[in-house]
Amino acid sequence: MTEIGGNNSRHTIALPGREDQEFTFAWAAGTHTGHRRAANEDSYVARSPMFAVADGMGGHSAGDLASAAVVERLDDAITGDFLPARAVERALERATDYIGLIAQDSELGVGTTVTGVVVTEHHESASFAVFNVGDSRVYCFEDDALVQITRDHSVVQDLVEAGAISRGEADDHPDANIITRAIGFNAAPAPDFWMVPIHQGQRLLICSDGLTREVPDDELERQLAERRDPAETVSTLLESALDSGGRDNITAIVLDVLEVPTVD
Repeated sequence: MTEIGGNNSRHTIALPGREDQEFTFAWAAGTHTGHRRAANEDSYVARSPMFAVADGMGGHSAGDLASAAVVERLDDAITGDFLPARAVERALERATDYIGLIAQDSELGVGTTVTGVVVTEHHESASFAVFNVGDSRVYCFEDDALVQITRDHSVVQDLVEAGAISRGEADDHPDANIITRAIGFNAAPAPDFWMVPIHQGQRLLICSDGLTREVPDDELERQLAERRDPAETVSTLLESALDSGGRDNITAIVLDVLEVPTVD
């Protein structure tokens, strides 16, 4: 487990060359080993402008090293208040090279999921560049509704989209743990990206599947709607996952948009 950054109740950035165009955020992050795992193979970075969660695979030490490699390379990519999406791609490429070295002594292979958001300049304003590899997730809570932004790279997601199983059957399916894309396993990184405009009042939830396997979307929505501060919200989400069984490592970041520039 590697934790980079921490909670911040108020952080303001301005567009380069436009000091009157300010965006203010608050965030919190937390992780827990869960009730059944011997070690925590999740890692996260929560340091503006980078917010990401990685869920390692490959056995207790190797999975931890893989997730750590990803969040450390993402953290290394930070050069200012805004980052292009291409910086995420380059960081994941460097992490893949390092994971390849770790995996040399592993018969099963080593890898990790990663999902997150980076604040980037887009169309003369700021946007979230959301990225994902694997089955960790990014959600957006806005206008009293929770929407999953990312698409799971998993066997069960493919089955759901093909109409072979329902969404309700996915978590209990025997192939629920099989993902179709990861960082590592001797494969070039292939992240998906989404550009999400930044709006005042948005809440983003970035989390590993240790949360989403235990807490259904309607309960996530209810807790985010209560509008407690990010630190309390993260704590409550972790507690809910533990109360529901805590079968896996659990990691969550909650990122709030407090203020955006006034549009003339």
